[in-house]
Amino acid sequence: MKIVARPAPPTGLRRRLWRSPIRLYRMGLGPLLGRRVMLLTHTGRVSGRPRQVVVEVVDKDEDGYVAASGFGPRADWYRNVMADPDVTLQIAGTRFPATAAPVATDEGAEIMARYAPRHPAAARRLCKLMGFAVDGSVEDYREVGRNIPFVRFTPRPTT
Repeated sequence: MKIVARPAPPTGLRRRLWRSPIRLYRMGLGPLLGRRVMLLTHTGRVSGRPRQVVVEVVDKDEDGYVAASGFGPRADWYRNVMADPDVTLQIAGTRFPATAAPVATDEGAEIMARYAPRHPAAARRLCKLMGFAVDGSVEDYREVGRNIPFVRFTPRPTT
């Protein structure tokens, strides 16, 4: 694994395109996106206002759903959920409260090593987007996983 260039989060037209899945969720069409993406509603760390982003579910286990911050620890959504971990998730047509927590570096490495063989094309695109050149080996993906922050979203009981 080699770091080629760490991209900045999208701005302008690219940002609008990245955020377009949010409109699908708002129109009630979230189920069309499947269970590999989720609408994350979180609180802005500065404004205190609700914010939304669509992120990919890279892993699901008995503890919850895991997402990777492709733009690293400087991504707004990542910084927001680290400041206030109480969030709401919508996956397909199901909406529920959850608590965000960072995933340990070694666990993130293993999550990425499992993700890549299951979704090879997506893993290659994701690595390229994040500025990593990979040779396709599991060890290379494991190293990528050590260099990006992962967040686990644990569902909370609804009252």
